[in-house]
Amino acid sequence: MRQISKEIHKQLMAAKKIIIIPHQHPDGDSLGSAGALKEFLNTVNKDATIFCASPAQSKYHFIPHARTLSNEPRRFADKAVDTIVVLDSGDLRYAGVDVHLKNHPAQIINIDHHPTNEKYGDINLVMPTASSTAEILFYFFKHNEIKINQIMSTALLTGIITDTDNFTNSATNPMAMLIASELLRTGGNLNLINQYTIRNKSLAVLKLWGAALSRLTKHEGKDLTYTYLTQKDFENYNVSENEADGIANFLNNLEGSKTSLILKETADGKIKGSFRTTSDEMDVAAWAKRLGGGGHKKAAGFSLEGKMEEVLQKILLKN
Repeated sequence: MRQISKEIHKQLMAAKKIIIIPHQHPDGDSLGSAGALKEFLNTVNKDATIFCASPAQSKYHFIPHARTLSNEPRRFADKAVDTIVVLDSGDLRYAGVDVHLKNHPAQIINIDHHPTNEKYGDINLVMPTASSTAEILFYFFKHNEIKINQIMSTALLTGIITDTDNFTNSATNPMAMLIASELLRTGGNLNLINQYTIRNKSLAVLKLWGAALSRLTKHEGKDLTYTYLTQKDFENYNVSENEADGIANFLNNLEGSKTSLILKETADGKIKGSFRTTSDEMDVAAWAKRLGGGGHKKAAGFSLEGKMEEVLQKILLKN
């Protein structure tokens, strides 16, 4: 890993123009990792832009550089772009840039922690045992003796906290705890992170969550508890689809069910599913992969065409 970190550093230092890519519908880890890397590149006077196929939710605007995302595809036509860093994405489709990067002449650096990663980069720094991509960026900075300033610390700490669900899910490991403590010592703003990622539920959002919880159903044969939300629900409570993101992790608190699932109807008519489990016997990444998705052994997702009932039947048949 140290050798690959140094190879990436060498490429970045030689680069003329860099594009940093967090995955589409970015979360705290992808944005935190992108913000930390962008901040470092700023300190060494590198021309770096963060491109994202979709905008960041307002709750993540506190993350350094999250307000300055570009979604202009013309940036990839710039002939000066010679290095592209893709963060927290198992494949370029998930990142939302597969079309833009097809036959692109730039060197592609792939930094990720998903076990389903396709190793699509010219340089691949992939650590499935890491809690988050932010954890991997921390190692990258340390291997290259790069000082992690206060801004970088807050960005990286956000990634670790959000991907471990505040150190409560299976991604939590001893190194994540140690790194978080060091990031706090170097100025990571835990109160700011908690304010925007945990203490941020409006009355309307909690009512939406209530609708999802009221529909919880257990399939005894699969030992699966599931629920769903439709576009009508989002309209009724006047909240965005993203406000349901935390429900999947919350369902990990269920007793008496090995696996949980939430289905969300998206604005384009697809059904997005998120699996969670705390059981060592279960591998929800395998479940999601059979549905065209992927992820981690204990947290994975997918997206399917069709009606809610049809998608649910397909899930039950394939798993």
